Amino acid sequence: MTLALPTPVLWTLAGVYALLGIATAIALSLANIHQDQDHRELKARIQSWWIIVTVFSGALLLNRTISILFFAILSFLALREYLSLIPTRLSDRRVILWAYLAIGLQYFWVHIGWYGMFLIFIPVYMFLFLPMRMVLIGETTGFLNAIGTINWGLMLTVYALSHLSYLLMVPTATNPSAGGTGLLVYLVLLTEINDIAQYCWGKLLGRHKVVPKVSPGKTVEGLLGGMTVTTGIAVVLAPWLTPFSPLHALCLGLLLSLMGFIGDVTVSALKRDLKLKDSGTLLPGHGGILDRIDSLTYTAPLFFHFTVYFYVGGQWL
Repeated sequence: MTLALPTPVLWTLAGVYALLGIATAIALSLANIHQDQDHRELKARIQSWWIIVTVFSGALLLNRTISILFFAILSFLALREYLSLIPTRLSDRRVILWAYLAIGLQYFWVHIGWYGMFLIFIPVYMFLFLPMRMVLIGETTGFLNAIGTINWGLMLTVYALSHLSYLLMVPTATNPSAGGTGLLVYLVLLTEINDIAQYCWGKLLGRHKVVPKVSPGKTVEGLLGGMTVTTGIAVVLAPWLTPFSPLHALCLGLLLSLMGFIGDVTVSALKRDLKLKDSGTLLPGHGGILDRIDSLTYTAPLFFHFTVYFYVGGQWL
């Protein structure tokens, strides 16, 4: 099925590309003006953003199946990166194989629109099946740590992220102006803007640490600045991309900015426990996949269920 992107979505994506063009021009100007300073990380970040936005928008422009496949691949890469960081036992490999197979099934439920199975497959059936499979192997040393590690990784990188793709299945009647794609773009845009805004405000005004033992770079000023910017943009874009009332858009702006922060520091706690700065090197200037999607692991499910509760109602039940 081809996704003829609604006009509001196309204009929003065009706006994102325009902002990237402005950011690129600013970075080049800074490099020319301040030649004594190292701007390589800034350039790498912007270059990675060009790639991320191009791949994301390309997946949306093709068709719904390709879009769902894109998120399945994203989950696969995120789970693989996660498991590459976490110490696992040799005997866990057969259990991990089942975790990878669960990715295909989870996104298959999305593809066929089986809402009930989408909701419970990983948190119920895989949660019960993986420990059973591990028990049959017979290795009891480190059992609790191993199964907890795999189950949490599956929830974080597959279940949470799969809510992004199910937004594409939202009935058109729910959001006549921009459809499910508009909701998806709205969510991703606000989450990523929040990350950028919190980073910028923290660099400019940051004085007071929020969680110094987990993420020393996070400040109260950065958090509040990011929440203000994100909430403002949420209210402005809501009539364009969503069916949300001004009050709901305001609430979502506050919720997404706060939950994005929590998702970020939760993955930061994981990396600090493992004594790592970044989760990988796939995205220059950003780190790994987990470094880029950490906020979405919290914002995606919350945004999805907020939308379903207030706007979709019982249409999927």
